[in-house]
Amino acid sequence: MILAIDIGNTNIVIGCTKKEKVHFVERVSTNISKTELEYVVEFKTLFDLYHINVEEITGCIISSVVPPLNNIVSTAMEKLLHTSPLIVGPGIKTGLNILMDNPGQVGSDLIVNAVAGLKYYGAPIIMIDMGTATTISVVDKNKNYIGGMILPGVKVSLESLVNRTSQLPRISLEAPKKIIGTNTIDCMKSGIIMGQAACMDGMIERIWEELGYQASVVATGGLAGCIVPYCKKEIICDNELTLKGLDIIYRKNAESAV
Repeated sequence: MILAIDIGNTNIVIGCTKKEKVHFVERVSTNISKTELEYVVEFKTLFDLYHINVEEITGCIISSVVPPLNNIVSTAMEKLLHTSPLIVGPGIKTGLNILMDNPGQVGSDLIVNAVAGLKYYGAPIIMIDMGTATTISVVDKNKNYIGGMILPGVKVSLESLVNRTSQLPRISLEAPKKIIGTNTIDCMKSGIIMGQAACMDGMIERIWEELGYQASVVATGGLAGCIVPYCKKEIICDNELTLKGLDIIYRKNAESAV
């Protein structure tokens, strides 16, 4: 069994994989002030919750967009699992051909999602990851990672709106009963939920236009479930996409090390 960890700006996504099957997906808050021991306790509690014995875990892989946490979480996993985690970055085999101005600047989470998207959905493919930021990645029909877009995340947009206005209240991320709101809260819900859904639809259309052909679309991330149901384009929601990608990369590097 492999432990897969994706460290994001808001949450750390954790899951165990075995034979390409994800056994669970959970999220804990990203906190750079936590110590190695605190992460050991947090992860051990999660394993106990799912009745997973630490001895069952034979390997660990980490992707991260929060560099200050890399060593902390890595060392914590060494203490807990007695094995050194593999960290997605330079020197790691992904099998992905990246056609970017500076391939080294591409976030490890985007690479991991693209690897999983290619494996499970084929090319061409558009991956949307809705977290602190909303990122869109594109793999063309020749299986090349050709780039994408970065947008403010749903919650980031909402918090900015509330914090910079005097009379707008904090609201939950729920869809309004209709598009045209008749009160302040419904107007805000429509703008955030339906506005983001319309943005995704529009971006997909523009990507297709630039590519010259249509591509399948898959969405992941903690906020995808709030937005995707209201998009008009067909978008597959895959909450396990990142963990699947980490599993593929781990096995690819483990095999090459043999």
